[in-house]
Amino acid sequence: MSVLKSVQNAELYAKKMHGRHMRKDGVTSYTKHLEDVVNRLKSLGVIKSELLCAGWLHDTIEDTETSFDDIYEKFDSTVAVLVTSLTKDMSLPRKKREEAYVKQLKEASPEAKLVKFCDISANLSDLKNYQASKSKKLRQIRQKRHYLNVIKNDLPISKYPNILLMLESINRIFKKYGQRAVLIK
Repeated sequence: MSVLKSVQNAELYAKKMHGRHMRKDGVTSYTKHLEDVVNRLKSLGVIKSELLCAGWLHDTIEDTETSFDDIYEKFDSTVAVLVTSLTKDMSLPRKKREEAYVKQLKEASPEAKLVKFCDISANLSDLKNYQASKSKKLRQIRQKRHYLNVIKNDLPISKYPNILLMLESINRIFKKYGQRAVLIK
């Protein structure tokens, strides 16, 4: 399957599975978030179909009735492993889920961390539309900042130097909410 065809299939599959799901702001469609993640990957210079597919599919196992096997059968093992490494185990209680997810992110491949980095950037960008209290927004910011600190040193900066530009825009959002910047060594 061609690169373009596999990415188009991932987009169509993600749109089908997420259907009419909306973001927490109640206005933005969930597929817009997925598109934002993929566009961020492309802006970094990512052309590998597996990464672009994972950008489209990164929330399907966590938020829909999709399984690892579904992704494996429709795409391939590389995409399925990437998506799984970005998926929280929703069967666990919240605290254990977060602990397991952070451990999972630490052990994820640099490619999976790159997709997560773009997901964090897209989520922070969406925060302006989120009609929630400042404390709820701050909780989201702190969570995303924590994830970023977990993955930052394994991001493939030498291959994708625009990561540092994207990090600057992320740090502007952190600053707006009174959080310290995240620095990459």
